[in-house]
Amino acid sequence: MNSGNDSSTPTNAKRLLWAGFMAILAAGVGFAIRGGILDNWGAEFGFTATELGNISGAGFTGFCFGIIIGGVIADKIGYGKLVIAAFALHVLSAFVTFAPGPGMPKETIGELLFWGTFIFAVANGTLEAVANPLVATLFSHNRTHYLNLLHASWPAGLVLGSAAGWVLDDKLLLSWKLQLGLFLLPTLVYGVMFFGQHFPRSEASEKGLSLGEMFKDVGILGSLVACALLALFFGGVLTPLFASSPDTAKYIGYAIGFGLLITVAVITHFSFGSVLLFTLFVAHLLVGAVELGTDNWIQNITGNILTSEQGKILFVFTSAAMFALRFCAGFIEKRIGLSPVGILLVCSILACVGLNLTSGIVSFGGAMLALTVYGIGKTFFWPTMLAVASDRFPRTGAVAISIMGGIGTLSAGLIGAPGLGYAKDRFVGEELYKASPALFAEYKAEKPSTFLPFLFSDATGLDGRKLGAAKLTPAERRDDKQKSVIEADQRGDRRTLVADSFIPAAMAAIYLSILLYFKAIGGYKPVHIGAGVREAKSTA
Repeated sequence: MNSGNDSSTPTNAKRLLWAGFMAILAAGVGFAIRGGILDNWGAEFGFTATELGNISGAGFTGFCFGIIIGGVIADKIGYGKLVIAAFALHVLSAFVTFAPGPGMPKETIGELLFWGTFIFAVANGTLEAVANPLVATLFSHNRTHYLNLLHASWPAGLVLGSAAGWVLDDKLLLSWKLQLGLFLLPTLVYGVMFFGQHFPRSEASEKGLSLGEMFKDVGILGSLVACALLALFFGGVLTPLFASSPDTAKYIGYAIGFGLLITVAVITHFSFGSVLLFTLFVAHLLVGAVELGTDNWIQNITGNILTSEQGKILFVFTSAAMFALRFCAGFIEKRIGLSPVGILLVCSILACVGLNLTSGIVSFGGAMLALTVYGIGKTFFWPTMLAVASDRFPRTGAVAISIMGGIGTLSAGLIGAPGLGYAKDRFVGEELYKASPALFAEYKAEKPSTFLPFLFSDATGLDGRKLGAAKLTPAERRDDKQKSVIEADQRGDRRTLVADSFIPAAMAAIYLSILLYFKAIGGYKPVHIGAGVREAKSTA
């Protein structure tokens, strides 16, 4: 298949493209609204920032399972069955998330919110396991443009969800359940658009490649990235079942990750895999942490530094800019002449600069400028990474880009969202302790916050209910203690953004090395199954 206007393109190509657009839109709406109601959950149920980060992190870890499992079986069972499964899971997630009621223990509420968010994310991941390879197949000679167009739906969903949250939450003060239920509207639309459609097969599937052959470029090296994250996930999610012996859950997680790695090794006849694809997987791990992890917290952080309403307006603004810019990826590549890897390098630099600028905002205008720089930076990360993997590794079919998406979202759930929550707890606690140890003792959370304990020590944040009460008190009526707590909270958030900026800085170094690699082998260009496979092997 050639371009979107080629005669070989199926007649329903554009309908499938826009059906995928609506599917990702539903995910964006739910994600944005959930980000806007984190403070509602904290104030209503008393969750700390780390606890909220763990709940919202399920919105990424669940996605990983949907996209990886869906990507592995998509070429075998067909896209249509996956769409039906995703639709059913979206509806189920609403019932679970809306289950918390008066009188329930905090732990039960946390479990319901976690699993409701997890199921919602599995549905989102399953749909991306359909939409990404589908669009990459339908528009195989213009992937950067069409994958960016497909993923313009994500910021569109963020705009709609944030705008709805701004009106329904800040203006009308309606229930968070009513707000979150809005994602069911685009869910119904994508269900109708996908219904009864014929789906094409990927290039690898058309060539009759086996699952083992599709996995060869991933190999042991690429699988190591995904399996390490899966081991970390299972070790965490199984911990409540082994409360008396938490190390048991950790070792089970290691065993699952190792078992999956051995499985890939066996089906690929112990293929080492592509070093380039491994490097792309590591880079996408960082993409997930900084793009989705930051998006999960950014309106909360900017809303805390300025006002809650301004935080939502800023999030809508940057998401709208991101939506518009994703229609320009083809222009940047074709007219400006910047390769996909060059686009990624420039974006990582802008994201690093933008986060540092945002950490110093003092006015709404300054925040708009800083977040515009950050927004331009994060715009092209995700879809352009998928385009690079599709261009260079066509024989992987839906496998490589699905694993890549899974790595990104699993990283966001395990590292990005909870990591920023931990950073907020640590830095806010440190700032309040420096200002007043007595005040810190009064406002500190009952339990310490933990994050990747083999790398970071425990930190003590602030009690969500007490902090929420201070923020809800009108500014003119706050006493000195409340003012000190809020000021410490703001300083901690600024330090969190600076720490976050080190991630795109690391990404810039990776993209520069990939750019130099392609320059050494004659430049970046897509390959195709056939004669191109030999080229892919020799240059990977």
